[in-house]
Amino acid sequence: MKKLFEKHEVLFCILLIVAYILVNSYCMQNFGIEDYRSAIINTIFSIVLIILMIILKRTSYYGIAKVTNLKAFLYFIPLILIVSVNLWNGVNINNSVSEIIFYILTMINVGFIEEIIFRGFLFKMMEKDNVKRAIIVSAITFGIGHIINLLNGADLIPTLMQICYAISIGYLFVIIFYKSKSLIPCIITHCLVNSLSIFNVENTISLYVSSAFLTIVPLVYAIYINKNIKEQDI
Repeated sequence: MKKLFEKHEVLFCILLIVAYILVNSYCMQNFGIEDYRSAIINTIFSIVLIILMIILKRTSYYGIAKVTNLKAFLYFIPLILIVSVNLWNGVNINNSVSEIIFYILTMINVGFIEEIIFRGFLFKMMEKDNVKRAIIVSAITFGIGHIINLLNGADLIPTLMQICYAISIGYLFVIIFYKSKSLIPCIITHCLVNSLSIFNVENTISLYVSSAFLTIVPLVYAIYINKNIKEQDI
């Protein structure tokens, strides 16, 4: 299987992305994020990815490895700031305990899946030919991929803002992966941001402020990492 994958790596990456989009669109339209079926389906998808990485003997290659120099990355404090955004306006608890549990489980899997697909498989596939192009494509496809939310009933303006800051965050995550060879900080941050969104208290002002924050902070942090950390330092 490893030889088959390496021979048709582009096709495998495209199939993974398409499968992920179709699966989650189906879950959103038929069950909702808070439903146990969405949690189960996404958990199965995560397990399949893990098994695939093990079969290919590429777990560390795709970023399942620790960061060896936390100080160089400022101990990832900017990532903590990004995670905090969903709690800026307080905590909103309007769901049942079971809905919260299934929502968080689904979102943890979504964060893991998206990091492995967009930063792991897609970026590593393109990195061999052109690193800069791989970084741009990984960030943009991750951001634009959120346009699928429109088909699932999301409003236009919030979705467009989400696409903007998702591109910025995607750029930061791929820079972290490229420089540290680890996706662990990205996976943890992504899972926490997704999970805490169920407690978010939304209002128009905070929507614009948080969107601006989530666009600017990742860009600044990514520029810092790209400028100050050399691959040979890690």
